[in-house]
Amino acid sequence: MRRDNQSNVSEFLLLGLPIWPEHQGVYYALFLGMYLITVLGNLLIILLIRLDSRLHTSMYFFLSHLAFTDVSFSSVTAPKMLMNMQTQRQSISYAGCISQVYFFLFFGDIDSFLLTSMAYDRYVAICHPLHYTTIMSQSLCFLLVIVSWVLSFASALLHTLLLVHLSFCGDNIVPHFFCDLSALLKLSSSDTSTNELVILTVGVLVITLPFLCILVSYGRIGATILRVPSTKGVCKALSTCGSHLSVVSLYYGAIIGLYFFPSSRDSNDKDVIVAILYTLVTPMLNPFIYSLRNRDMKGALGNILNRCAFSP
Repeated sequence: MRRDNQSNVSEFLLLGLPIWPEHQGVYYALFLGMYLITVLGNLLIILLIRLDSRLHTSMYFFLSHLAFTDVSFSSVTAPKMLMNMQTQRQSISYAGCISQVYFFLFFGDIDSFLLTSMAYDRYVAICHPLHYTTIMSQSLCFLLVIVSWVLSFASALLHTLLLVHLSFCGDNIVPHFFCDLSALLKLSSSDTSTNELVILTVGVLVITLPFLCILVSYGRIGATILRVPSTKGVCKALSTCGSHLSVVSLYYGAIIGLYFFPSSRDSNDKDVIVAILYTLVTPMLNPFIYSLRNRDMKGALGNILNRCAFSP
């Protein structure tokens, strides 16, 4: 691939976050803390699931992959953003920008598929409990994860290959804190109609359809539990669906609003703020919502701490 024939731009300038310079230190400390919580919280999830044999189930298998994906997803954008805030250097190379687009789409798509797999797992566990171990076999769990990785790889690669064939002659200022695909398309001097069509088409397959599957799965869960005429059943339905659906709504709502209903060129601040939600806030909240509020995870953490405390 010869980049010189496609683009006269050797680097891009990231404008970063729409904040006043005198507030840079406060926001730097805030986002650094959020990123560290994301990394440590999700790594703790992976460690607990690996060390506690009681957590070797399909639900926690998906959760461990989701935790790894969340760490990777945040690490695509957060370190570069924090470094730019600290050094006041806004440049990113052409190759670095293209790589950031690829890995951002790759891990973002995996997140979408894993959330769908987790919703299906909960649907089988609650709506078909007698057949749960038969349906959610180890081979099916591995298959769902492998398919998630393969589809995400293909989707991200397609977007990236189309992007590198665009020309960027002149304006190289990206009004964002990372190399966002839609922001780059606005800078291109080439015809981007094919790119936009692929974004819409592939977006339906990797974002909209998984989101609808999650809603259907949890709708069936709620309907199943509500058939039990008891307060305990209603509480179980809320505890099963409420936290998950809140994060799902935040994650998918932000992405769908950003890429299916893009803002105009003059309202980029909204895009940046929404991107902060799904690149930093949601991955940080996932450990608390999916596991640290979970009785099994708390028990596993307690066992590990007791083992460390009483070890010679």
